[in-house]
Amino acid sequence: MKLTLHIWRQKDANDKGILETHIADDVSEDMSFLEMLDVLNEDLILQDKEPVTFDHDCREGICGTCSLTINGRPHGHEKATTTCQLHMRKFTDGEEIFIEPFRAKAFPVIKDLVVDRSPFERIMQAGGFISIHTGAAQDANALPISKINAELAMDAAACIGCGACVAACPNGAAMLFVSAKVSQFALLPQGQPERQKRALAMVNKMDAEGFGACTNHYECEASCPKEVSVRFIAKLNREFLGASLFEH
Repeated sequence: MKLTLHIWRQKDANDKGILETHIADDVSEDMSFLEMLDVLNEDLILQDKEPVTFDHDCREGICGTCSLTINGRPHGHEKATTTCQLHMRKFTDGEEIFIEPFRAKAFPVIKDLVVDRSPFERIMQAGGFISIHTGAAQDANALPISKINAELAMDAAACIGCGACVAACPNGAAMLFVSAKVSQFALLPQGQPERQKRALAMVNKMDAEGFGACTNHYECEASCPKEVSVRFIAKLNREFLGASLFEH
């Protein structure tokens, strides 16, 4: 395959940035998208040119580090797929591909295709954990949890925090991410002691980090590589409202 790649190049957050065009020859359809970028970078290095900077880690669709906007879509056009699991056979010979970083006010560009997603980490630090001492581990059967709550908690916990929901949202909202993290604890017994405190702290931190508001575009759910449902946003709203009323 021969592809024309239009890749965003930006030295740092203060640089204006440009789209740089490269021709990728002899691209195997069995390559992943990141492997294709690896080959491109090898060619650039041999030409004494600056390689393209992009994020990656596990390359197994687990960590969500591979945050790229491909042809205007976070992680590309393949549904429920991270960039590292997107293969070149999903593209056609001669195609033009536009590769950009995640676009969101709260995710400033560090360099080229890498953005700063530390706001997610600070939201988690605000309340995305259980700090109550629970003593020794109990037998699983000693904690009765309804099947529906267990399944919903697992669905929420599937969120890998990649930020695709933010990049896809016209408002740059982080509601899907925060709702998943709040809901996974709110649905389980271990999360009850800090339930109200957690909802308030994480939502307030989300607002302080500059994320936009949710206006029900549903783009977040459509772009999520783990298909986290927007129904968790409704649960987050209920959790936050209940905690706010209790606080006052």
